[in-house]
Amino acid sequence: MNDRVERLRGVELFAGLKPEALELIAKVATEEVHTTGTTIFRHGDAGDKLYVIVEGKVRISREVPGMGEEALAVLGAGQVFGEMALLDEAPRSADARVHERCRLLALPKDAFDDLLFLHKDLAYEVLWSIVRMLVGRLRETTEKLTFLSVSNKFQ
Repeated sequence: MNDRVERLRGVELFAGLKPEALELIAKVATEEVHTTGTTIFRHGDAGDKLYVIVEGKVRISREVPGMGEEALAVLGAGQVFGEMALLDEAPRSADARVHERCRLLALPKDAFDDLLFLHKDLAYEVLWSIVRMLVGRLRETTEKLTFLSVSNKFQ
């Protein structure tokens, strides 16, 4: 359990949480190990978990008709993916594939929802962390789109 708490403390999303809050989250987390090339989830799948990468790398991508796979991000240890599943009931917006053998902590949506419902202070802190993370990703996407627009690659 202490190992999970330490892993969660190193994740930007959970970095500012109190030790008690990290312990609560660690209790609902399960560990998963995946080999290179494994598909963790596909675009359109139900969003039922948030994942924390403990070690290894995960590629987030989409299939583009006529072009193949377009990598959106390659994430490493300490990063989070699948967080949109915690915020809405929509299906997955991309594929997640193991880029390099990885070990993950998986937080099931239903258990996490129950935890946030029972601990309002935790909910407030976690949801604001998620907002900050998503805003950062949106800014990165805007920068990429601006670059593509200026370089005439997006017309």
